[in-house]
Amino acid sequence: MDMLVKLYELPPLEAEVARLSAAGIRLNRPLAPNAFQLLRWIETTFDAGWASECSVTLGRQPVACWMAHRDGQILGFACYDATAKGMFGPMGVDETVRGHGLGRALLIATLHDMASQGYAYAVIGGVGPAEFYTRTVGATLIPDSTPAIYQWMLADGE
Repeated sequence: MDMLVKLYELPPLEAEVARLSAAGIRLNRPLAPNAFQLLRWIETTFDAGWASECSVTLGRQPVACWMAHRDGQILGFACYDATAKGMFGPMGVDETVRGHGLGRALLIATLHDMASQGYAYAVIGGVGPAEFYTRTVGATLIPDSTPAIYQWMLADGE
């Protein structure tokens, strides 16, 4: 199912950035020289589909993707405008650092970026943890939104 988020009612980003910084984690848009490194990490950690979606966002100006890293190691990423304009995702956090608010920070940073690009709302496509999105940014379920845009995806090997 898809969800809808009001981008004009987001939690502040500054506290998230400060919290990550205190833990030695940096949050920023990927630079072009890191594109292949990020895409390889996404494909290895998650899957080729997410890497494909992310590759689209890296060619935009400004880049429509955020990543979190510490000591040269990628820890997570979040994108928007990958599968369709106005859609948030994909987003993923390395298993070893889940549960420490990194996904929350990536989500909030990416949604603030969307708002700065002029979007009033974002669609979160094919959500897994709906309660996370509701609790974090007040997202609401969009009725009858399955399979939505993803109905045209090819199965692996096609």
